[in-house]
Amino acid sequence: MDRRQFFGDSVTGTLIRLVLLSVVVGVVFSALGITPFNLIDRLEHLVRNVMNMGFDALNWAFKYFLLGAVIVFPVWFLVRLLGSRRDPKTPKTPKTPKT
Repeated sequence: MDRRQFFGDSVTGTLIRLVLLSVVVGVVFSALGITPFNLIDRLEHLVRNVMNMGFDALNWAFKYFLLGAVIVFPVWFLVRLLGSRRDPKTPKTPKTPKT
């Protein structure tokens, strides 16, 4: 990648704009009581909360899976067990409607 493509028109002008913008953002953050350490701590807290929400969602889904599996798996097993007693070679005869 070319320097001009990355920085824009001139490297010096871009660096001066970045320095001035950094000073303005620093003044605004200082007025709001935000420090670099506070900002890093809040970002860490945000990442931890997002991860906890993800794990809580998995925990929620797993609880409902277990609740449904208590019924679904035994019923499936019984249907399979009782269905295997039939002779699989005999076709099912469809019911014909009475006319």
